[in-house]
Amino acid sequence: MIATNRSLALVSPAILLLIVLLALPLAIIVVISFCGRTDSGAVIWGSFDTSAYTSLVFDRDFLTDALVWNTDYLAILRRSIVLAAMTAVITFIIGFPTALWISQQPADRRNLILLLITVPFWANQLVRIYSWMILLRTGGVFDTLAHWVGLTDGSLNLLYTPFATGIGLVYSNLPYMILPIYVSLEKLDRRYIEASFDLGAGRLLTVRRILLPLSLPGIIGGFILVFVPSLGSFIAPELLGGAKTAMIANLIQDQFGELRNWPFGAALSVALLAMVFGSLAIRSLLARRLWAMS
Repeated sequence: MIATNRSLALVSPAILLLIVLLALPLAIIVVISFCGRTDSGAVIWGSFDTSAYTSLVFDRDFLTDALVWNTDYLAILRRSIVLAAMTAVITFIIGFPTALWISQQPADRRNLILLLITVPFWANQLVRIYSWMILLRTGGVFDTLAHWVGLTDGSLNLLYTPFATGIGLVYSNLPYMILPIYVSLEKLDRRYIEASFDLGAGRLLTVRRILLPLSLPGIIGGFILVFVPSLGSFIAPELLGGAKTAMIANLIQDQFGELRNWPFGAALSVALLAMVFGSLAIRSLLARRLWAMS
């Protein structure tokens, strides 16, 4: 009994911190999402109004005041999911061979390579995204190189496009794919690879039948670590994509800022939170299936 009370006393500060900094703000967001608002944008506390959630898929007709289908916000939600999923796939395509190559290096060289991968991320993300703006803007490095090579006669407009947003997301999240996969591959028993080669399997077959299945925990973890931050990314689409490639985080910022529509911004936040929890639930389901198969 004394040991139990002592354990509770030790963990109670952490629990209190989670309640104050995580559970309570989330509860406030949920409450605001069900509140009404005045014409000036003030939240009507104590009211119960589901119009914020209705506005996600419907809009009021100006003449008849009837509910009509509105796909504008759904398009932003879909764009956010697609860009986040594409970011996860592209980082995997780049990250898996990179992690495999790192795992095959000597120990001292591995540490140096991992340091070089993480060093750029010691700088603030805003600074790193601004550097991509310089590279992608008209008259920037890529535009100049395209002129020299002869790929284009006019200006190469890469900035404020979905392509620029994708580059920013991939660059910002690539280490989160490389590191979990590297950890899985680094712990792998090399005798499996040697046995595969002894049985006549080539490199590609060994990767497909041995390395990919055995590194699935790291791959799944990498997908979650990339997909979730990409889904809620704000800086990359704001600075590199512009208004045409706004994602859900940019829409939330607009609602809480210029538009002063806190209930709708809170409803969007709840929708984003639901998508994050959904991706985590899928990850847990896949992890349980992998555990059962092993």
